[in-house]
Amino acid sequence: MVIGNEVIEPPQKEDCGDKKCPFHGDVTVRGQLLVGRVISDRMQRTVVVAREAARYVPKYKRYMRGTYKIHAHNPPCVNAHVGDIVLLGETRKLAKTVNFVVLKIIKKAKEGEQ
Repeated sequence: MVIGNEVIEPPQKEDCGDKKCPFHGDVTVRGQLLVGRVISDRMQRTVVVAREAARYVPKYKRYMRGTYKIHAHNPPCVNAHVGDIVLLGETRKLAKTVNFVVLKIIKKAKEGEQ
């Protein structure tokens, strides 16, 4: 699968049977590609990913660091867990707060790390 300049290989697992999976379902990935850390995987097939960003505040002439949370669909063939660094792709609206899907796990979390 080619998204922008990124070539993403589908997971080695066979068909996951998820209609919202970009590899085995009917969801197309278009728009932004983001990288973040999974901070919660307690929902069914959905993870919460945190991203840190610095924003300039002209009044104080300094940068302010903020953490932004993004809800993303987690297909069974990818199956990301807390602490993993993941690549997200923007899709159509999949649920009330879900606009992204987990495409691949860049770095797995170590045992006991969160």
